[in-house]
Amino acid sequence: MKRILFPTDFSEVATNAFVHALEFAKQVKGELVLLHTFEIPVYDSQFFPENFAIIYNSLELSKFEMFKDQIPKLREIAEGRNLDDIVMNHRLMDGDLVYNMKKAIKEDSIDFVVMGTSGISGWENFFLGTNTDAVISGVEVPILCVPGESEFKKVKTIGFTTRYREKDKKELHKVLTIAKKMNAKVKCLYVRTQNTDVSDATIKEWEADFKDEPIQFLVLPCEEVKETILDFVLYKDIDVLAMIAYKRSFFESLFHPSFTKKLTKDIAIPVLIMHEQ
Repeated sequence: MKRILFPTDFSEVATNAFVHALEFAKQVKGELVLLHTFEIPVYDSQFFPENFAIIYNSLELSKFEMFKDQIPKLREIAEGRNLDDIVMNHRLMDGDLVYNMKKAIKEDSIDFVVMGTSGISGWENFFLGTNTDAVISGVEVPILCVPGESEFKKVKTIGFTTRYREKDKKELHKVLTIAKKMNAKVKCLYVRTQNTDVSDATIKEWEADFKDEPIQFLVLPCEEVKETILDFVLYKDIDVLAMIAYKRSFFESLFHPSFTKKLTKDIAIPVLIMHEQ
């Protein structure tokens, strides 16, 4: 059974993403591990010599009580969608979110992460913030990022952007596996610029390798890569966009404010981040 990590702060954005996590778990026959992290403020014990431990214990208890109160609400959502048979486990952890995500992924043998993103600032902080290198290098499982404005709907088509690297094939196979569980098809996009180093022979080789799979390859010549990807999502009826995290420079060039705003606000579709192996 697949294990899906769902980090949540119990906000509206996270609750919306929880619906996607439930439906995803249903499709891949998985179980959910709900993760809530919190950071206790740092106090200097010399200023609170007598009640130092009491302060920490009270903060931890308040976080536990909030966590305990929120879980029944999530179970109620699952029941309302007839998905209350999905197994849900819980983790309440103190400390940095990214660090705790890595720890939970390792300790709980996590296969996927599903998490909400709160619009443009959330995307910028996640992809371009100080934790980017840690996330990309440390979280090696696929991450489904769900915009707050994204309502769940049946996934019929998954878009996959590629640079036709040999390593991309492994990730494309993973996406195909997910697509088949959802009874969906895959549309694979390559934006061909003047500086391309991908030959026609390579493209034909890929088409031959995947000829028996529910996949369509599209090669679009254009110098405007970001705009072409957005048009691809809009006009090819893409329900989920899968992209490979090659390296930080890729995200710096692609996930800039105007691009992320269109994805999270205007188009509002989930983005599946695959990790180059």
